[in-house]
Amino acid sequence: MSLFQIIVVGITALAAGWDVMTKRIPNVLTFGAALGGLIAHAYVGGWTGVVMSALGCVVGVAAFFPLFALGGLGAGDIKLLGAIGAWLGPVAAVWVVLFSGIAGGVLAIFVALFSGYLSRVLTNVWSLLTFWRVMGLRPSPELTLSNDAAPRLAYAVPVLAGLVLTLWLR
Repeated sequence: MSLFQIIVVGITALAAGWDVMTKRIPNVLTFGAALGGLIAHAYVGGWTGVVMSALGCVVGVAAFFPLFALGGLGAGDIKLLGAIGAWLGPVAAVWVVLFSGIAGGVLAIFVALFSGYLSRVLTNVWSLLTFWRVMGLRPSPELTLSNDAAPRLAYAVPVLAGLVLTLWLR
């Protein structure tokens, strides 16, 4: 593994631990990591490095932004993906997003199953699809992260899994 890969795994592991403990990822970590990635790439690759780092950051944020806008993902999670993209570039960011989405779906099923919430999740998914069909693609007021009745998934954990899988398969 390269130094950049080791750094980004450390940052993401720290974010995952923080997310599990507090259900938040601090801005200082995500913004600091993104800035660190930009600076590191500027030092190593000049303007080309900065452009690739910035593109990676944009890809990471843009990929999960719709889920944030619909109330299904926290802002810290998309900022973490932006920071990962800043360190690894746009192509790796796409793979991290893809594998994180898969890991998040699998982990969400396990969390729902073991918390006794699976039947409610299936009902909520059906309600959300019906809401979108009738009202259009926008946040449902009843089915967002602000609903405290549902079990929470610290999404930095699937992001870490997606990152590790991406680096392992490269």
